[in-house]
Amino acid sequence: MIPVNPPPLDRTSPPQPTDAGPCPASALPEGVRARVLRVVYEDQRALAELVPRLTERQAAGADPLPVEPAELAPGLLHALRREIRALPDEARLLLLLAAADQYPVATHAFLRAVTAGRLDTRPLEAAEAAGIAHASAGGVFFRDPWTRIAAYETASPADRREAHLLLARVLGGKDETTRRSWHRGAAALGPSARLAAELRTAADRARAEGRPALARALAERAADLCPDPAEEARLLARAAADAWCSGEPDRARRLAARTDNTALNGVLALRAGHAAEAFDALLTAAVRQERSADAVELLALATEAAVYTGDLRRCREAHVLAQWLDLPPSGILAALACAVEGRYADARVLLKGTAGRCGPGGDPGPLIHSGIAALMLGDHTRTVTATLRAAASARARGIPGTEAQAMEFRAYADFWTGRPRAAEAAAQDALRQAYAAGQDNGACHLQAALAMFAAVTGDEEACRERAAAARSHALAHGLGLPAALAQWALAFLDLTNGRFPAAAARLRALAGFGPGHGHRAIRHLATPHYVEAAVRTGDTRVARAAHADYHRWATAVRSPDDLALSARCRALLAPGTEAVQHYRAALDLHARGTRDFERARTELLFGGALRRLRQRTEARDRLHSALEAFESFGAPHCAAQARAELRALGTALTPATSAPDPAAALTAQQLMVARMAAEGATNREIADRLNLSPRTIDHHLRGVFSRLGIRSRIELVRLLGESP
Repeated sequence: MIPVNPPPLDRTSPPQPTDAGPCPASALPEGVRARVLRVVYEDQRALAELVPRLTERQAAGADPLPVEPAELAPGLLHALRREIRALPDEARLLLLLAAADQYPVATHAFLRAVTAGRLDTRPLEAAEAAGIAHASAGGVFFRDPWTRIAAYETASPADRREAHLLLARVLGGKDETTRRSWHRGAAALGPSARLAAELRTAADRARAEGRPALARALAERAADLCPDPAEEARLLARAAADAWCSGEPDRARRLAARTDNTALNGVLALRAGHAAEAFDALLTAAVRQERSADAVELLALATEAAVYTGDLRRCREAHVLAQWLDLPPSGILAALACAVEGRYADARVLLKGTAGRCGPGGDPGPLIHSGIAALMLGDHTRTVTATLRAAASARARGIPGTEAQAMEFRAYADFWTGRPRAAEAAAQDALRQAYAAGQDNGACHLQAALAMFAAVTGDEEACRERAAAARSHALAHGLGLPAALAQWALAFLDLTNGRFPAAAARLRALAGFGPGHGHRAIRHLATPHYVEAAVRTGDTRVARAAHADYHRWATAVRSPDDLALSARCRALLAPGTEAVQHYRAALDLHARGTRDFERARTELLFGGALRRLRQRTEARDRLHSALEAFESFGAPHCAAQARAELRALGTALTPATSAPDPAAALTAQQLMVARMAAEGATNREIADRLNLSPRTIDHHLRGVFSRLGIRSRIELVRLLGESP
């Protein structure tokens, strides 16, 4: 029997609403829920059937989900097959031909096959009358993906074989060899070395053309037909890698389990497993590849694993290995090795070279590395450029997981440049994409970024919820980077709420101990906030040492924003009037940088210092400027600090008399939830549509009511109706 592999969701014919009742997937973890929805094509009937049949380990995300239709929704398929069997034979055969043309590989040859086979299409009217499919000038469009699968599976193996052979016969164009090979392989009766070789070549061609989903189908079928066990294992490994790239994580894990490939296991561990194990596997695979292009790529992936763990000594190990193998290490790897040794000037040169490789087009992997390098240099404009180009390249190549990965690092740039709401919306989209693609470690990083955005926008409950989720996953998977970012988010929340001892304690612990606990680089980035918290608690000794190292880095990389923050730290540590000159220097440097949010915090701190020095006029100007910035950024806690300083000056603040603008007062997700609630959707319905739990929706609505100063959905309807 020809293997049945779910195709991408048929966007031209979305699943129809059903009366399957409440979605049972809401009780699943967020990542598992996203993957379940993908494998059932977001069909509520299949969803209701699959979720109760999952094992405990599958429901927890420990084991891969089923991927074959017969495993996913046998009851639904049985009902649909019965419906199709009620059609005339001629109609069923035409539906089979259309389904084989679309499933699991879209080949766009149905109309030519009808002409070549001299088939009468009038029997399709029976399928249209039954609501199963409809014919148009573009071909046959099925009611939904499950009906298409049922139309294919209802036919006998012999009829399916004839359909594939007819489709292969009409695909004779120069650009159609890959799709012709697919149909030839699908029609094969048993093992064939010749067909396996043809499919392998076709898979290589599809992979080179940036079509990993097609490459996966071809390589997997080639493995099924291959009589040589060693070659079969190689084909399975390629198919697993292609499945992973195309956003089919459960199929990738199932295929990988049928082979023993160290490099593949390292990649899967990097994206969804334990980062330290990923590093070891990738480094081992690089040694086996010796002096090849594959070894260079494996070293780059090992670098990512080292960055994720937070154990930057591993970067030094990888760098030494690259030298031993006489391989050019990635700029990030060599730079981090230098940074670990305190050679900041050398690190800057290496980072500058990597950050400069962010031109349009190209492989998304190096573009992501370029964005990371630019981020470390404080060049946020280049970070945004590189990560957006990486995301666009990944999207064009059909690699959704890599697209989400690019957004992980874009989030930092958005945060620093004062775009928390836009960044939150982008990170939410990337989070859903990461979960659906099985990129659980990337999703953890995005959860931590969302915790930081929530801290900035004053959503304390969301910040704690996101940070807890990120830290829980990070600890279990050895991910020091997201663990540290989540801790930084909580510390920033404490800092802006005046809980200075708690903020200082969290920031001191950012380096952590062991993978999954903290990250030295994040502690370094958070040094300006630590100095502020430490000064507020009177603990300046450690703060001075932290600032000294931060200043060495800022001087080496020559980033205006890093130098500005170093000057701000010096101002916080300076006595009385001596601080003023350092604050002025900081603001002059901020004017040449891009960290608008930190510039506003510098003005807030400067305004407070001027108030205590009784320089009331300039203090008022600085505080008003900070207040306006925080209000535009949607940072209410920081705005409240500015207002408190202005009140201490005796400045009258005119309260706003108009109703709050929901678009300005709410986070991106809160606004989405509010609009659905105003349209009459229940919490359960909103949860199903947004792929969240009802408890999370309830939390968001409470936040909406609090921020808008209302108490009921009736008021919400009125307020949203009045807003532009």
